[in-house]
Amino acid sequence: MRILSGIQPSGTLHLGNYFGMMKPSIELQEQGEAHYFIADLHALTTVHDAAALRANVRELAVDFLACGLDPARAVFFRQSDVPAVTELSWILSTVTPMGLLERCHSFKDKTARGLAASHGLFAYPVLMAADILICDSDLVPVGRDQKQHLEVTRDIAVKMNETFGEIFKLPQPSIRDETAVVPGLDGAKMSKSYNNTIEIFAPEAVLRKKIMGIKTDSTPVESPKPTEGAVILDLYKLVASPADYQSMLDAFRNGGTGYGDLKKQLFAGIWEYFAPFRVRREEILADTGLVDRVLADGAGKAREVSDRVMKRVRAAVGIGER
Repeated sequence: MRILSGIQPSGTLHLGNYFGMMKPSIELQEQGEAHYFIADLHALTTVHDAAALRANVRELAVDFLACGLDPARAVFFRQSDVPAVTELSWILSTVTPMGLLERCHSFKDKTARGLAASHGLFAYPVLMAADILICDSDLVPVGRDQKQHLEVTRDIAVKMNETFGEIFKLPQPSIRDETAVVPGLDGAKMSKSYNNTIEIFAPEAVLRKKIMGIKTDSTPVESPKPTEGAVILDLYKLVASPADYQSMLDAFRNGGTGYGDLKKQLFAGIWEYFAPFRVRREEILADTGLVDRVLADGAGKAREVSDRVMKRVRAAVGIGER
């Protein structure tokens, strides 16, 4: 089973990135042949600062390795180091119906938030389909909000198969509902676009200040607190043991504990959970050539797969020899 997932280098790693994509991906690397990539081509739709993009790519590589990605078990590479993905994206676009892309909610959501309505933003699902199909992927871990894009990938693959013969397998999604959407400081989905993120490798004082700034209601200390949609409780569940989570849940239901104390408990849980990752991160940074070696090795392995797929695709569409 080949597993494929990617993450954009659009800024500092936060809890939503880790629990939504990284943690499930790291666990899946034990279950099949995992291909994980840094989506720097996708990032070009929003990041137009070359130095910032290079820095983000490197920082993301360090963070992913620190969080447990094992280059001995997974192929880890930079998207732009596999140039065939852009060729495949063009070929896929020649059979992708406009109506299919017009129905995608991501484009509408992003332009509604003020992003420029570029062709790259509109055609994002086609490039995502190329990422998935060029690796002959069987399983794709995605957040609930990305499920539509995988459905688009399957639709495009079917269209290619109907037009040119059987070229692609149809990948399946892997969605963990309990962590598919991680709430941010304001209760909305945690996202850099919403400026509501909690960075997992932030300095202790910065992390504490962010968590103490989580929005809460005006329920008095002595009164029971609402648990539905409670950001503190939802985030604590991600990092706490079942017993510790139950203890906080009881505190919400019984009253007598203020939001300030509950936030302090959440900070302690997050800080402790990521402590081993902080140690590993310092070790990675101390080996100045490690990231370059890992990405170069991963790119070579990814290109071996993409070359085989593209030979098949080129022959099927008529721009290569059978």
